[in-house]
Amino acid sequence: MADLIAKGHVIGLVQGPMEFGPRALGGRSILGDARSPEMQSVMNLKIKFRESFRPFAPACLADRVSEYFELDRPSPYMLLVAQVQASRCRDLERQKQLPIRERINQVRSDIPAITHVDYSARVQTVAPDSNPRFHALLRAFEKQTGYGVLINTSFNVRGEPIVCTPEDAYRCFRRTEMDYLVLGSFILDKRDQPPWTDKADWRRDYTLD
Repeated sequence: MADLIAKGHVIGLVQGPMEFGPRALGGRSILGDARSPEMQSVMNLKIKFRESFRPFAPACLADRVSEYFELDRPSPYMLLVAQVQASRCRDLERQKQLPIRERINQVRSDIPAITHVDYSARVQTVAPDSNPRFHALLRAFEKQTGYGVLINTSFNVRGEPIVCTPEDAYRCFRRTEMDYLVLGSFILDKRDQPPWTDKADWRRDYTLD
């Protein structure tokens, strides 16, 4: 999974029981590379079917969080907002002078896909004792890329609830442009799947003009 994400692929992840709460925390998540300047708009337009400027939240190794964000405490439920560390930001003062419309498509940091226009992010910290499998993925990604942070957004599209069952996840996977689906220890490549016969057209319903 770490290798696929590092290569720019988007993965839908389903593991363990259904999550309860306002955020997806690695049990029903869509994951992408926070380093990619294109990933925010790709995931918004091709997967979530919402406005391209909408920010995504980062999942970060708990012992690395202060290296990326101005945060000195755990945020395991993705409820705390923090500024991206100034050392990672680009053109901070210049971009603050730009009109808001011009800021949207700027590369604001070295983790641009999760850096909002005000250089903030809503952070999830991931620890090995509370979320071991998700933590292992982040650690593997860090070992490969040097970055212990990923995009983590809920496994759904705009207007739909977060997926619950493997069937829900597979349906969402096929109706969007996710590249891979991970169900527990199984990984499905979109290119290997049989023809999809579901007639629902989410592009018609959710793609913005």
